[in-house]
Amino acid sequence: MIRRSRIRMQTGLAAALAIAVLDAAAQTTAYPVKPIRMIVASGAGGGLDFVARLVATPLTEALGQSVVVDNRAGASGSIAAELTSHSAPDGYTLMMLSASLVVYGIVTQTPYDLFRDFDPISLVSAGPYILTVHPSLPVNSVKDLIAYAKANPGQVSYGASGLGSTYHLGTELFAVRAGIVLTHVPYKGAGPAAQDLLAGHIQMMMETLYNALPSIRAGRLKALGIASASRNPSLPDVRTFSEQGLSNCEFSNWTGLFLPARASNALIGELNASLNKVLSHPDVKERFLKLGLQPAPGTPEDLAATVRTDIARWRETVRLARIKAE
Repeated sequence: MIRRSRIRMQTGLAAALAIAVLDAAAQTTAYPVKPIRMIVASGAGGGLDFVARLVATPLTEALGQSVVVDNRAGASGSIAAELTSHSAPDGYTLMMLSASLVVYGIVTQTPYDLFRDFDPISLVSAGPYILTVHPSLPVNSVKDLIAYAKANPGQVSYGASGLGSTYHLGTELFAVRAGIVLTHVPYKGAGPAAQDLLAGHIQMMMETLYNALPSIRAGRLKALGIASASRNPSLPDVRTFSEQGLSNCEFSNWTGLFLPARASNALIGELNASLNKVLSHPDVKERFLKLGLQPAPGTPEDLAATVRTDIARWRETVRLARIKAE
């Protein structure tokens, strides 16, 4: 009986030791060992999708495993965010999102929280918004537009991709700072709004430089001003808002990469280093710059600070413009 008990004890100790060895081996297994899914908070072919695919290929090379883009469009990125928030924080699910998700979370109740449910990796890119108008509108500068809107209150219409988009709140911030009243025409996406602007069905739109650049260069739209601290090299003759006397009206169409919350510091550090290496590569930088975008390598703390700044800005805009949350 005693001998059998010893055998059981030895067998149990051996099993426990084997499990401990397997656990230790799992913890030291090199990352990654399988393909990585990058959930993108937009449809295929959009600006955010382009940024994601631009970095996915070199990131695949840097990590040694395929980084597969998974487009999950809808609700300004909220669908992608909810899906990511329920994923394991093991590094095999990443999320690429834009500044629009911050705005959406201010005007709409969401089941997730950007700080509670996600860990930041790094900013990826930053691109300015540019104020564009149809050529038929008799204005050629921000000053002209403000004067025209004051003389015709509510008669200037602008397009935006629905309530709670950066297009929407960015234009309302402009209107608040300028002291004018504009008419918001919501669309199901920035694409249909831009098409109606080109057709002259609406008069103005705060667009991303990436989307507006071809139409501006072709003379189909007039660019009045840019919502950034400095001029953009893609359109060096377009003055900033501040250069035209409109202060505190700067905002960016940034993109960032996140993990589901509670990822290890080692994993965050490895992904941050790999992404920054990609963003610093000359070929990647050149492709960004051709589209009016700036690669934005940095720390997880930089991305978190950008989110906090945006939250404060857009909450103030909602209050000043008296926009009602859904």
